[in-house]
Amino acid sequence: MDSLTQIVLGIATAELVAGKKLQNKTFLYGAMLGTIPDLDIVVGKFLSDVEGVAIHRGLSHSFLFFVFLSPALGFLISKIEKNKISFKSASLLSLSCLVTHVLLDVFTSWGTQILWPLDYRFALKTIFVIDPLYTFPLLISLIFVWKNKDSLIRRKYVIRGLIISSSYLLITCILKLFAVHQFEKALQYQNIAHQELIVKPTAFNCILWNANVSTSKGYYLADYSLFDSQPIQFVFYSKNRELEKKLVNSYDFQQLKKISEGWFLVTEQNHRLYFNDLRFGLLNDSPENPQFAFSYQMIPMSDGIYWAEEVPKAKRDGKALLQKIFTRIKGN
Repeated sequence: MDSLTQIVLGIATAELVAGKKLQNKTFLYGAMLGTIPDLDIVVGKFLSDVEGVAIHRGLSHSFLFFVFLSPALGFLISKIEKNKISFKSASLLSLSCLVTHVLLDVFTSWGTQILWPLDYRFALKTIFVIDPLYTFPLLISLIFVWKNKDSLIRRKYVIRGLIISSSYLLITCILKLFAVHQFEKALQYQNIAHQELIVKPTAFNCILWNANVSTSKGYYLADYSLFDSQPIQFVFYSKNRELEKKLVNSYDFQQLKKISEGWFLVTEQNHRLYFNDLRFGLLNDSPENPQFAFSYQMIPMSDGIYWAEEVPKAKRDGKALLQKIFTRIKGN
């Protein structure tokens, strides 16, 4: 999730675990602890585009890492807050904030390697990385917490905020199951044989859902709004195996294949090759000239070796995408 949401969740968790002992200092420690796992983004700035993406939500989001990090952070906090919180309580505070961070990340579309060093990444794909309907209840509850000194009242507000936000998270799971059912019915009705189907929410909402459908020859992409009155329409994109063969010996290509979990499309524009991660949707939906939200230009370095460089996203692209989403939410 976005930084603000993780900070707010970290503070709410810290208040629940140690509010009585630390009072408003839970805002400081909760914000810091809720941010720590995402510091891998800072590390990624010093790496190549591919390596930076590869480490995101890896080691820094793993339970094994937290087992060793929490006592160290707990020791530090207990020394800073002498006579206020014990080493054991401070370690529990650290562990709770770190774990809730990654558990929330699991609900998004970007895989989280919580069982590192195992390669598998967990992604329930029920909520977008920024969703105000999850964040605002927690944020509002913390405003009341800040204004009150009574620990019981503070705890009451935090619990209310967590219940509302968690209930919304549960609703997104139910809505996803409904959306998956609609896509499966449409595939069956249109006689589209497929190997795999993934469904995920679009930006800032849980009303409009995207589907990626894998077949032996390519991918069908589609969207579905809960307000739709017309059948789901799938658009086909060929896998372009011949273009893939040009990149097969490239390390960056193999890494991107792994990162995208096999959901990718190689395209060619103006004699340039592009690796497109299908999991995060399109900026436009033109089958002849598709533009994907996450795309990498494959720059030739030597025979069969390519360097991947992420294609920057312009502000107008984001604006156009949001306009398209909010128009599409209303239904077809």
